[in-house]
Amino acid sequence: MSKPTSGPFEKTPGWLDWYGNPSQPAFRVPAGSVDAHCHVFGPGDRFPYAPERKYTPCDAGKDELFALRDRLGFARNVIVQATCHGADNRALVDALRSSGGKARGVATVKRSVTDHELQELHDAGVRGVRFNFVKRLVDFTPKDELMEIAGRIAELGWHVVIYFEAVDLPELWDFFTRLPTTVVVDHMGRPDVRKPVKGPEFALFERFMAEHANVWSKVSCPERLSVAGPAALDGERQAYRDVMPFARRIVETFPDRVLWGTDWPHPNLKDHMPDDGLLVDFIPHIARTAELQRKLLVDNPMRLYWPEEVA
Repeated sequence: MSKPTSGPFEKTPGWLDWYGNPSQPAFRVPAGSVDAHCHVFGPGDRFPYAPERKYTPCDAGKDELFALRDRLGFARNVIVQATCHGADNRALVDALRSSGGKARGVATVKRSVTDHELQELHDAGVRGVRFNFVKRLVDFTPKDELMEIAGRIAELGWHVVIYFEAVDLPELWDFFTRLPTTVVVDHMGRPDVRKPVKGPEFALFERFMAEHANVWSKVSCPERLSVAGPAALDGERQAYRDVMPFARRIVETFPDRVLWGTDWPHPNLKDHMPDDGLLVDFIPHIARTAELQRKLLVDNPMRLYWPEEVA
């Protein structure tokens, strides 16, 4: 894979370029596997970054993403709109239309979006919208506006993706549980892995999923959640071990409502840029049987994003 170029924008200081030569995973993903959480950035000279963005990334476009998909052995992608592009979904739509049906998308929209624009996004392959509650990444959007958007996209059969941090779940609980769609949580709600997996904070997240059958979770981004970091012990490809108990618990408790993705090209990571091959080798440590692996990587994402192809 070629390295990115910065285009006409100066990157945010400290931003790391994506890992240019990912290793070949030891784990072979099942046929038809879906990378259910990844992004495209620009290129900025064609798809300018949003003026209100909180960061300026390196360029990381569709060609690099699809090359990574093939290298890691995946068949399809779910591309999530990045906050650096705001509600301008042109880079996302371009990638979807260039994928030959092998990608679906999660967009960001504003209250002002028209029905025609929503239909155009649907025709391109968008199947959800993302609501971001991570304060350092986005400005606050009134909840009544988000609920109005959720009601409109429900008519298209879309779902809502929510991104938040674990400490904020109590204050967001009532809003989340009123959403009229399937709800997909990014990265297990960003648990603090320094706390016990059986502690009250993660137990609240498990209760959130247990009490609401419309709630799914991505068990992705160990590189973003880990305190221990990427070091593999004794030469084994078992990095990010401190995240494994949390992800494993969700996979084994809710096997029909979990998804996994690379999070390529890994926005806002400044301490290390992960080897995506090593991230794939995280999977068999959280989905420990062939049945769980197939549900996580094939059956669940296909049911959510390509239901017309599921018998």
